Amino acid sequence: MRLADRLHFARAAVTGAPWRSALSVLAMSIGVAAVVVLTALGDGARRYVVGQFSAIGTNLVIALPGRTGTGGFNPATAITSTPRDLTVDDAASLLRLPGVRRVAPLAVGTSEIAANGRLREVMVVGVSSSYVPMRNFELAQGQNLPDDDWNRAAPVALIGDKIREELFGPTPALGQLVRVGDRRLRIIGVLKPVGQGLGMNTDELVIVPVALAQALFNSNTLFRVLIEANSRPAIPEVRERVLQRLKERHRGEEDVTVITQDAVLATFDRLLGALTLAVGGIAAISLAVAGILVMNVMLVAVTQRTGEIGLLKALGAPARTIRRLFLSEAAMLSALGALLGYLLGQAGAFLLRQLFPVFPAYAPDWAVFAALATALLTGLLFGVLPARRAARLDPVEALMKH
Repeated sequence: MRLADRLHFARAAVTGAPWRSALSVLAMSIGVAAVVVLTALGDGARRYVVGQFSAIGTNLVIALPGRTGTGGFNPATAITSTPRDLTVDDAASLLRLPGVRRVAPLAVGTSEIAANGRLREVMVVGVSSSYVPMRNFELAQGQNLPDDDWNRAAPVALIGDKIREELFGPTPALGQLVRVGDRRLRIIGVLKPVGQGLGMNTDELVIVPVALAQALFNSNTLFRVLIEANSRPAIPEVRERVLQRLKERHRGEEDVTVITQDAVLATFDRLLGALTLAVGGIAAISLAVAGILVMNVMLVAVTQRTGEIGLLKALGAPARTIRRLFLSEAAMLSALGALLGYLLGQAGAFLLRQLFPVFPAYAPDWAVFAALATALLTGLLFGVLPARRAARLDPVEALMKH
């Protein structure tokens, strides 16, 4: 029997039992759609986190106060404060290291900002002038922090766009005086809107000189020190030099942790990549369930079509042809279910992107290919038993049962 004849036979069988076929297609499509949507979620989370860390800057080495265990970078401890001191002088000493382009000390805390009779709580970041270009921030108005001695607390501030809008509205903010904590500061710059990133809304930041922030929070300890290497190949050497310099300054004690941006990205990439595989595997279980449903539907079809099978055998159709006919029907059901599931999955991922525009919920190509291939293989695999049963029917008994 020619391929065209087999396909015509399979199409007639599928359309001849619409409800039975629809259930098989629906089950297979749900499985494929689940794989596409869940892997889009997992891979979207990976892309989002990696993108957020990449937005911090490029070629970065990060020094943290306190010693992290030797098991490698741990995301949980990377945001935990420790009692170890990392000072402005420590950060300044790193400027003279070979391969270092810029250094930015960070002192972070919360305080109140008041102006025009309005008051709200804000996150205050004490930094040097190099922080803004290192973080790829842009100024909508005004100028950057002065390039002064890091131990000098100049009474100036940069504010985020949302702070500007809430405190001043349509009134120009540049040159205005605000009260942050117990200090009166003059606004010299307004940042361009950036939005949420790594749990911190840049539009709600107040950026001040690092010495001023330490005075506000009554602390000499830095939250972090960002070091920008001259190039990506120089990052490993810069990391070692930073660690060695801080160890020397701390009397030979390695009481700081120095990580690289690439290490952070690689860690989250691995974690979220594994998560994507896990949720994809869980969703793929539904494909096995769909395959079992296809097998049951095909077994029912064999029972209901014994007379048709007997007639084919009586006309001389070999067992091989009977098997191919039923496998073609199983393949057609699986292919229809896979195609419908792919379309439903892509629609679900599109809906996620519309609801959460910052979340790049795109299913990876490997997941889409794997889902479609698994659906087809599952349908064929579970279609083998019904096809073999049909091929083994005795033509005389089949015609008598009919």
